Amino acid sequence: MAKKEIALTKIAKISKAQQYMYLSVFGAAIVLGAAISLTMHFIDQIVFNSKVIAAEEESIASYSKLIKDTGICTKPKGDTYSSDELKKCDPENIEISQIPGTLRYNILENLAANEALYSVPKESVPSCLNASTGKSLTFKELKKAYTEAINAEERKAALQNIKTCSALRVIPDALPSFKNEEALLASLNHIFNISNWVPESLSPASNNNAEANQDLPAGLNPIDVNLSIEADSGTTMNVLNNIERSIREFNINRATIEWGGQSTLSLKAQATAYYVDESTVTESTKTITPGGK
Repeated sequence: MAKKEIALTKIAKISKAQQYMYLSVFGAAIVLGAAISLTMHFIDQIVFNSKVIAAEEESIASYSKLIKDTGICTKPKGDTYSSDELKKCDPENIEISQIPGTLRYNILENLAANEALYSVPKESVPSCLNASTGKSLTFKELKKAYTEAINAEERKAALQNIKTCSALRVIPDALPSFKNEEALLASLNHIFNISNWVPESLSPASNNNAEANQDLPAGLNPIDVNLSIEADSGTTMNVLNNIERSIREFNINRATIEWGGQSTLSLKAQATAYYVDESTVTESTKTITPGGK
């Protein structure tokens, strides 16, 4: 009997030890699983935060490059602008000599001073005339007013004069940034006036050459116009030559020419001028999600 009790006691102890062992293994498995799960979570967080930081650095680098290339601010001390440098940046009080090689520098130093583009003075604008001589301001005079400005207000006014009175005005004259049929007809009327001819018919049109206009580059848009000329051959040719020399592009799509009595030359044409979409900086948004989704 004693031996049987001893055996039962041993069996009970072994069973209890097995239970402890199972519980220990189960507990260790739970701890290990939780540790692995937390580790994977932390790894995902680290990877996700790394992606966010990389995207942020990429955005900062892109913004800094845009600011440097355009000449909005002077060059930063490092590769990118710090928040303090951006706060101190005042585009209206930056000397052109401080931003060499930038878009702003090239426009104000090279394009605005182009003598060929400046060949036609802006005599109809009072601010473009020298108060002493009554003649159009030269680019040197325009630039001198800009560099000698003592505050942001004077500098802004001088910069506006450079845009209005220098060769820069040729850009919107040649290729405006919006559809303005009235300005187009006024340009043609000016050409007729310098050709010593009063137009018989001049009007806007639509879809003069829709098929050809479909092949225009992206951002370039047509303005169609009809014109009719009936004069002696010399006057008609003079009008056509002045249209050809115009800084504004006029593409004649269809034309009918008829000879009349007493050397009269009649021309009826459908032409297309152009305007370009306004250039803007496009800001994009990049969404980053954990797990590579």
